[in-house]
Amino acid sequence: MRETSRPIRFLGIGLEFIVPIALLAAWALASSNSTSFYFPPLVDIFRAFGDTWLFERVGSDVVPSLARMFAGYAIAVVAAVVIGVALGLNKTLGRMADPVVQFLRAIPAPVLLPAGILLLGIGSEMKVALIAFVCVWPILLNTIDGVAGVDPALRETARSYGIPARDRLFRVVLPSASPQIFAGARISLSLAVIMMVVSEMIASSNGIGYFVLQSQRTYAITAMWSGIFLLAILGYVLNVLFLLVERRVLRWHRGARAGAG
Repeated sequence: MRETSRPIRFLGIGLEFIVPIALLAAWALASSNSTSFYFPPLVDIFRAFGDTWLFERVGSDVVPSLARMFAGYAIAVVAAVVIGVALGLNKTLGRMADPVVQFLRAIPAPVLLPAGILLLGIGSEMKVALIAFVCVWPILLNTIDGVAGVDPALRETARSYGIPARDRLFRVVLPSASPQIFAGARISLSLAVIMMVVSEMIASSNGIGYFVLQSQRTYAITAMWSGIFLLAILGYVLNVLFLLVERRVLRWHRGARAGAG
């Protein structure tokens, strides 16, 4: 079984790189003779990418964007896990909080931009707060479901053996709920990138989103496309890094599923 699965795994990894490269090659060939101002040749976009992002604007735009994104995302993860564990363990508290959670998560985040500017100004604090607000809900809901779905027999067994509440939480509840928590965190990571860009397009003086919008406004279309490419690359790299961390942390979970199968 291992001998047959290894070639399949290598084939999957190969296709993961070959397909994007093939699509880019097709795009480059199709656009090589383009005279459209709005859709420049891909070669020109890559040239602008190298001139702009390697490494001219890394310190002025990329670093501030990533700093705000990671700050908001970290706040969301910590707040969502802490609140989600409390609501998941206490069913009464969970029912009381559910209408508030459903009400708040239904608010479109871009609508809060004007209120955020009024309350927090146009600095990084506003952007971090909005990123955290958007990212908190998938993690919170998954944490509540994951904690509430822990096998009651497992909890009672741990309690009957006199295991302290702290150890029950960190050795029973959180490990059992961690697959769902990571699923919510992965969704929130993509939302963090989206909200980072949206928040930087309004009342900002730096950041990748600001650069893309300003390039469009000044008709620097090739530079605009280079910024879009950068965002796509960042999203892909962040997702790969997240999967590597998830794979390492949840290695026991995959082993348990394989054993059960």
